[in-house]
Amino acid sequence: MPLRRRSFVGASAVTGAALAVGATTAAPAVAQPQQGRRPKRYTFTVMGTTDLHGNVFNWDYFTDKEFDDKAHNDVGLAKISTLVNKVRGEKGRRNTLLIDAGDTIQGTQLSYYYAKVDPITAKAGPVHPMAQAMNAIGYDAAALGNHEFNYGIEVLRKFEEQCEFPLLGANALDAKTLRPAFPPYSMHCLRTPHGRDVRVAVLGLTNPGIAIWDKANVQGKMVFPGLEEQAAKWVPKLRSMGADVVIVSAHSGSSGTSSYGDQLPYIENAAALVAEQVPGIDAILVGHAHTEIPEYKVANKETGKEVVLSEPLKWGQRLTLFDFDLVWSKGRWTVEKVAAKVLNSNEVAEDEKVTKLLADEHQKVVAYVNQVIGTSTAAMSAAEGPFKDVALIDLISHVQAETVKGALAGGAHAALPVLSQASCFSRTAGIPAGQVTIRDAAGLYPFENTLEARLITGAQLKDYLEYSARYYVQTAAGTPVDPAKLTNAENIPDYNYDAVYGVTYEIDIAQPSGSRIKNLSFQGQPVDAAAQFVLAVNNYRASGGGNFPHVPGAQQLWANSDEIRNTIIQWVKAQGTVDPAAFAGVDWRLTRDGVPVF
Repeated sequence: MPLRRRSFVGASAVTGAALAVGATTAAPAVAQPQQGRRPKRYTFTVMGTTDLHGNVFNWDYFTDKEFDDKAHNDVGLAKISTLVNKVRGEKGRRNTLLIDAGDTIQGTQLSYYYAKVDPITAKAGPVHPMAQAMNAIGYDAAALGNHEFNYGIEVLRKFEEQCEFPLLGANALDAKTLRPAFPPYSMHCLRTPHGRDVRVAVLGLTNPGIAIWDKANVQGKMVFPGLEEQAAKWVPKLRSMGADVVIVSAHSGSSGTSSYGDQLPYIENAAALVAEQVPGIDAILVGHAHTEIPEYKVANKETGKEVVLSEPLKWGQRLTLFDFDLVWSKGRWTVEKVAAKVLNSNEVAEDEKVTKLLADEHQKVVAYVNQVIGTSTAAMSAAEGPFKDVALIDLISHVQAETVKGALAGGAHAALPVLSQASCFSRTAGIPAGQVTIRDAAGLYPFENTLEARLITGAQLKDYLEYSARYYVQTAAGTPVDPAKLTNAENIPDYNYDAVYGVTYEIDIAQPSGSRIKNLSFQGQPVDAAAQFVLAVNNYRASGGGNFPHVPGAQQLWANSDEIRNTIIQWVKAQGTVDPAAFAGVDWRLTRDGVPVF
């Protein structure tokens, strides 16, 4: 589909409503501080969310009940709306703005349903629930997240069209013209009591990792240069256009690290680097990393000025507040102080305006995910998946391996053995004995990953497994083992630990990282370093996600555009009955000096 790029004229028209917020019929004369008088001051608040991931309601569609976690967080835009209304009531609507830092239209079955089942792109199709909710709440601008591209550019453009606020991406460029494919910024006018408006610029930056994570959707259409580079280009322009305050909404974490190694010349989590390297920024709303940072100050290297960063927790669990204190001096507004904090959405009730607005959409999705698609002969749980070979993770790998075998049948690589990688995405996932629903199957795979087949050698497989085994805390033989403290070494999340199905091996956790894989065998024989295998692997891992070795550069034998989650659902439908005895076994185990841990 050809790109449709909003012109800057169009972008200005979109933000015109924001410019007019709080405007009076006649602007009073500019107030000049007189000698001996106190300088004029003005305060305003910018509220921010990020990584909403399709959450409108405080509801978990995979468990079919109200959302809850160990910390008793709540989620969803309906809760955020209540917090926003409270802040607007305290500060005055005309003295606030509301922005977002991306990853909006992917993550729940609600967002999946309106991208795939009843798509917003259909003729006379529905309005996306996230657009409806954010419009109703009154967002002023939102940055693009990397997950905005998961469903393809057509879905993203339709969502953009349905939003009553601009989607910003200064570093999302048309691949041919290298011009912004989305509005880079929005400009907002806040009317003060002193007769001189405050012009607030919001610069949107997204993640350069889109180029590899969603390569199939964006290659040849868009390119994504680094955040620092584009911020350095746009911030001076915004200042020259009269911006008194510059806020960056960045779908990029603050740590200065990347998960995909050196495959791109850009840093994935670059928000703090932007603050440090680019003069003229007052605050940055941070996204992407799914961490909570109430307030983090970074000194700009050139000016010494402190830039305030804040990242609210994902899914609408927190709302960031940036409070700006301005002073009128030498004919202009100057930022004197910025402070940030977060509000917790579990302290308020859902806004009925939002829940009533989307009640029908919610019920449609609840009915959809509760459709029965098959039966299971036994219950399967992912609870022990991070440290044991469990049947539920084997199910994911088995479906992937069978799908790849079918795709390669009759071809040049049909005779090669097919292995499969899988991760424990959710320790609460499970398949019950008896009836299996869409939500049961979908809960195994909460991400929109697709499936690929890559050609690897035995030596590369060993390296891959050694890299994965870094996940375990080194534990000497004979010492007690606490499963709760055994995993997540080096802060590696569960989704970046892979088990490989189709070979057998041991992981000796008494050994240091890099020397843990023992007795790696295929069909009872040691794996030959030169042997060739096909690895069924998700596109996130194949494109470099997690920085696993060899696979991103390996020959691609086949790729599919259907989500693995959907592949699992279709497989269960086709089988009718899921029997763990047909695919589950103990292919890998944790050991210490050859003795099994469990």
